[in-house]
Formats: sequence, C-alpha cells, structure tokens
Amino acid sequence: MVILGGPSFLAAQDAQFEKSFHQGVEAMRNGQWNEAAAAFTAATKLAPKSAQAYFNLGLAEFQQGHLGDSIKALDRAVTLEPLLRGPNLFLGIARYREDDYPAAIAALTRETQIDPQNAKAFMWLGVAELGAGDPSSASTALDKADQLSPSDVDILYHRGRAHMLVSKESYEEMYQADPNSWRVHQALAQSYVEADRLEDAVTECQVALRQRPMEPGLHEELGDIYWKQNQLEKAESAFGDELKIDGESLSARYKLAVVSLERAKPETAESLLGEVLHRAPNYRDAHYQMGRAQAQLGQVDAAIKSFNAAVADAGQVDSDSLRQSYYQLAQLYRRAQQPEQSRQALDSFMRLKQQADAVQAQRLADKMKRTPEAQEASQ
Repeated sequence: MVILGGPSFLAAQDAQFEKSFHQGVEAMRNGQWNEAAAAFTAATKLAPKSAQAYFNLGLAEFQQGHLGDSIKALDRAVTLEPLLRGPNLFLGIARYREDDYPAAIAALTRETQIDPQNAKAFMWLGVAELGAGDPSSASTALDKADQLSPSDVDILYHRGRAHMLVSKESYEEMYQADPNSWRVHQALAQSYVEADRLEDAVTECQVALRQRPMEPGLHEELGDIYWKQNQLEKAESAFGDELKIDGESLSARYKLAVVSLERAKPETAESLLGEVLHRAPNYRDAHYQMGRAQAQLGQVDAAIKSFNAAVADAGQVDSDSLRQSYYQLAQLYRRAQQPEQSRQALDSFMRLKQQADAVQAQRLADKMKRTPEAQEASQ
C-alpha cells in the first residue's frame, strides 16, 4: 500500500514539478507567455516554496501586461528568497508602470544591492526616481548605470534627461534667489547657445560682463559665441580681454592663437602657441595649429616637425586635426622633395578619411532607420 505523502508520492510530485517547470521554460523561450504562465502556476502549486517558479510566473504575467498578477507572483518570490537576483528588478518595473513610485524605488534599490553590477537595475531605479520627481537622486543612479554600461542609448537618454532637470531646478532656484544676478544672465547665455540663439546669447553674456567685467571665464565665453558666429575680430578681442584678466588661461591662449591664425596672423599665432606648448608639450591640437602657422610662414622643416608631433603616438584616436596633419605632411614632404615620406603621409590621410567617411555613412544610415518614414516602410 502506498502511503500518501510517503517517498513514492514525493518522488512523483517532484517529477510532476520538474515537468511543469520545464514546460514553462520552453514556452517562455518560444514567446508563448500564456502557456508559460499556466505551466508555472501548476509548478507553484506543486512546490509552493519554489522562489524560481514564482519568479518565472511573474515574468510570464509581466510579459502579458498582467501587472497585478505579476506583482503578486514576484512579491512571493522575493518573500521566499530575498537574495534571488531578478525578481526585485521586474517587481520594480511593474510597480513603476502602475505609478507606485515609492514601492518601485524600494524594489529597485534592493535589486541594486543584491546585484551591484546590474546596469539595468540602476537605470530603472533612476527612471523611477524621475517619476517620483527626484532628478537629483535619479542622476546619481543613472551615472552609476552609465559607468556599468557605457554607450547604452537608453541609459544615456534617461541620464541626459535627469541632468537636464537638475540644471533646470538649479537655474530656477538661482533666479528665485536673485533674479538680477550676473550668474542668471550667464546661465541664460549658455542656454541660448544650446538653442543656437547666438544673438540672444551675446546679449545676455554682455549683461553679465557689465556686472562682473573682471570675472574670469566670462570674456572667453563671449569669445566662444563670437567664434560660433564667425565674427573673428570680436572673438579675437574677447579672448585677448580674457588673458588680461587671467593670464594663466591655457584655453583662452590657445583659442586666441587659432583665431589669430584664421585672421592671417601666423606670427601672432606662432608666438601664442609656443607659450601653450611650453606649458603643455603633449597638447596634440596645439602642435597641429603650430604646424599650420609655421607652414604659412614658410618654415617647412619646423612645420614638418610640428605635424609629426601632432600624429605621434596617436594610436586609435581619430580626429580632424590628426587627418589634416597627415595631409599637411604629404604636401610639406613633397615641397621638401621627400617623395617616399609624402606618399606614406598621404596613405595615412586616405586611410583615416575612408574610416571617417564609413563611420559618417553608418551614422546617417542609423539615423534614417529611426525616422518615422523608415519605420513605417519596414512594417
């Protein structure tokens, strides 16, 4: 006689559980979420203390949009096995989609503690904190997500949104504290630059300068705006004013040199760049601009040396100045009657240009794929 609950009964029960669990896993793999939910429901009845069965049941219900049933199953999984990876993540997402932000944040915080290398957990924690109106905390979580998974487009989107909201809050608080502060006008100038409203940016920057004419950095910001407008004479004057206030500003000195070079003043540019390179001998772009200035002055050997310094130890770092350095070297070596060096430099230029063109073409193709017209055509 078989005794109910004895070894044979338990073995049969375990076998049935394994069968139901396996059926659920197969259904999930095939995207058959309703069948998966039925199989895992049976598994939880056979093994009511199986956290993994409840977790998988929660996932199956989640995929069908049954948030209430999903939350119930995931909650049970967390209760049975608090340190199991995964249930808190999906529990948090489900709570977020029900607009229960405190519960979502609590679950997602637990997931980041259980699995501190899970970038998606930190991302969703940031998203939930944004939903709760706390962009500062969201920025912290999303910064961590970005560290764990750089270049993830979803993380970058939410991270950018969080930081933008933090900036907006800071500017609003700044305005409330002192609406006439020069800092408010500086912030407005920067926001206008971002919006490509350069005339308005100039106006706000000039207002800030009238209040704080000796503030380091302000003249350089104005110079940057003039440079974007291609008003090189005004940019040159602004960068010069910056150096009168802050003679140690390497960036202002470099920018003044480049603008001077654009205004056909290679002697001035050469002098300024010499000072820049004295303080920063590994400044690759400064070597490139120095080569340009020396080439314009007819100093062929010196220009070759500067352009070679610009391409030295470049590794895999591509840039317009790197490509142009090779192009300039090809021309200068030819003038110096060194055809082999000229050919090698031109080959390097063409290789880098082809790589840059391929990257640009891929970006354009990716952009076209994201357009509504392209998405509609693919359906």
